[in-house]
Amino acid sequence: MNKEDFFQLGSIAKLHGFKGEVSLFLDVTNPEEYTDLETVFVEMNGFLTPYFIDNVKLKNKGFITVKFKEIDTEDAAKKLLKKAIYLPIEELKELDDVSFYDHEVLGYEVIDSIKGSIGLVTNIIDIASNPLMQTEIDGKEVLLPIFDGLVKKVDRKKKILFVEAPEGLIDLYL
Repeated sequence: MNKEDFFQLGSIAKLHGFKGEVSLFLDVTNPEEYTDLETVFVEMNGFLTPYFIDNVKLKNKGFITVKFKEIDTEDAAKKLLKKAIYLPIEELKELDDVSFYDHEVLGYEVIDSIKGSIGLVTNIIDIASNPLMQTEIDGKEVLLPIFDGLVKKVDRKKKILFVEAPEGLIDLYL
């Protein structure tokens, strides 16, 4: 198993009860899309280890409660705390041509409808109230708020994001 063939779904955040249940934080837009999970891969000592799931309960604010098979005690569950959880990339749902997964666009060129190329995506800063796309052009950082309508097209073959930034925003950085 190559880690490159997986994406990080989230992490095991805390214990939930005394019978081995844990709360997973899912770093995704719609946690409810992951309530039918049967298996996740937990990073243990640098290796991705499959853990099979008995049941999942949707909580709030990006959390789900999970009961893993074979994890029946608080002590066994404690060994999983703060570990990253992964799923195979092929389990990602196919997106339309204006949507993207955060991890997918790292390294994509960003082309604004007015300013042209404004560099490559270096990071997606996941702030719940105002997520940002970070690019760098000529050694200068440019931050674009990610809102409905920012991205006009995702060209996955050429690795380009076509955007329409708010008027004057890019000028503030350059």
